[in-house]
Amino acid sequence: MDTSEPAERENDYRVPALQRGLYILQMFGASQRTLTMAEIAERLGLSVSAIYRIVHTLVEMGYLRKVAKNTYELGPQVVSDGFSYLASRDLVDIALPHLNGLRDRTSLSCHLTIREHTDSLYIYRAFAAQRLSVNIPIGTRIPCHYSAMGRILLTALPEEALGNLYRHARLDDYPPPAPKTLPELQQLIHEGRERGWVLHRSDYSTAIACGIRNHLGEVVAAINLSGPEAVMDDPQAQERFRQQVLLSADLISQELGTT
Repeated sequence: MDTSEPAERENDYRVPALQRGLYILQMFGASQRTLTMAEIAERLGLSVSAIYRIVHTLVEMGYLRKVAKNTYELGPQVVSDGFSYLASRDLVDIALPHLNGLRDRTSLSCHLTIREHTDSLYIYRAFAAQRLSVNIPIGTRIPCHYSAMGRILLTALPEEALGNLYRHARLDDYPPPAPKTLPELQQLIHEGRERGWVLHRSDYSTAIACGIRNHLGEVVAAINLSGPEAVMDDPQAQERFRQQVLLSADLISQELGTT
């Protein structure tokens, strides 16, 4: 009996262009957020002209986003189709007990976010059941430049990538203390990168955030501790909360393999 026939028949059903398109999406990850057309072609072992229409189609459908000349990152459609949720499941499983412990030690709410384009996407919360607790539901999106966790997430980007990301973005539609211009944002991100943490005050609450790092030492997520201004404004309490957030971030990062 010839057993090669079923395999050959299955191969006949494959769609090369679709297969290559999925391979392209799989190339992107926490350690490789952007790729050039030439890099994609090289990894597929094809010429740029052979993949041009596939990449263009992925851009048109929202699965890729062009961030610079011949340079691409994952687009918003990937998020809406659930890819980010699948990619973040291990991160949530690791962070969950640490954030629950942080909430229990401080009696304040804690959140976990990842970056999607210019938004900070909330993927877990440890809610403190108190009258004045800050409660931001999972799935909420907040502009990165307008939150402590968002600005921490942006510290993962090199200066050029940060500039490309916000080159055509409107920043002046948000109330203080949000930066109004790209240079202001770049300065804030530089300061946050140097400190390793960010404090952000809004109308009624204050949040302290720091980054979660993967095995390559890259910031791939952010956590925060947030509470009412009356609780967070005391300098001694603020320092204690900051140390607790940093400790929890270190423990989560260690489980992700950072050294």
